[in-house]
Amino acid sequence: MADSNFVDYVKVCCRTGNGGAGVMHLLRDKRTAKGGPDGGNGGRGGDIILRGNSQLWTLLHLKYRKHIIAEDGFRGEGGRRTGADGKDEFLEVPLGTIAKDVETGEVMFEITEHGQEVILVKGGRGGLGNHNFSTPTNQTPRFAQPGEAGKEEWKILELKVLADVGLVGFPNAGKSTLLSVMSAAKPEIADYPFTTLVPNLGIVQYRDFKSFVMADIPGIIEGAHEGKGLGTRFLRHIERNATLLFLIPADSENIKAEYKILTNELKKFNKELLDKKRLLVISKADLLDEELMKEMKKELPRVPHMFISSATGFNIVKLKDKLWEMISE
Repeated sequence: MADSNFVDYVKVCCRTGNGGAGVMHLLRDKRTAKGGPDGGNGGRGGDIILRGNSQLWTLLHLKYRKHIIAEDGFRGEGGRRTGADGKDEFLEVPLGTIAKDVETGEVMFEITEHGQEVILVKGGRGGLGNHNFSTPTNQTPRFAQPGEAGKEEWKILELKVLADVGLVGFPNAGKSTLLSVMSAAKPEIADYPFTTLVPNLGIVQYRDFKSFVMADIPGIIEGAHEGKGLGTRFLRHIERNATLLFLIPADSENIKAEYKILTNELKKFNKELLDKKRLLVISKADLLDEELMKEMKKELPRVPHMFISSATGFNIVKLKDKLWEMISE
């Protein structure tokens, strides 16, 4: 997923179709000189609809499409014929996309399944033809309803990456390296902070042809919940991960303090994140011997933990087993 091609936020102007006008028409043919009202209803204006697509991973295709316009409904006809509905406008979006109202900031809904369709903005209703207004005291009404005007509203589409496991850690903690070792993903890897600027997804192959999705989330810094660094741009992606893997290198100055900062940033952003299953993984275990590992365990936070090495493959299989167990619970 190239940095320039990953878009997780777009703002679009949605204009739905106007409803078609109802018709004022009286039945007239060679057999009927003065027939009753038979004006048809107008068709509804086209809706703007979001549709989930599991083959999409980004909102890039909507980045430069600022105006979404649906078709107007058609007017009714005599003989009580209803006008055609306006053509709906479908927007294909990746799973994990949420829709928000620009003015209120309110979350309207979320797309989580392939093929799921939800109306983002509804088109105008068609007007009623004059046959709807016939009464015993007014048997030949000479009026009909105009169609309802469509709506023009700005909406925000925001992507939260859907993954089974989210990698959480400081910049340069080795998250991209671990993802590349556990899956076929090939994220950019370098020995400096903020190599990862967008989430990377990898499919981790497990036993008996099973698999799960792991997301490498850009590194957290202290104050991220306030928008520092990449801030809330990447913290929101963690909300959609079922299990959180906290990755801290063994050569860190204070593992317990780093873990506390990470959990604190998640808590301040959304305290519900701490209700998710957590696993603390100490990387670069190839720098340690067994005696040092035992000593370090005494100082670790009281959460499930494991030592691994992406360089040598130490405990990588056990890590997959543990993650599968946590996902399956």
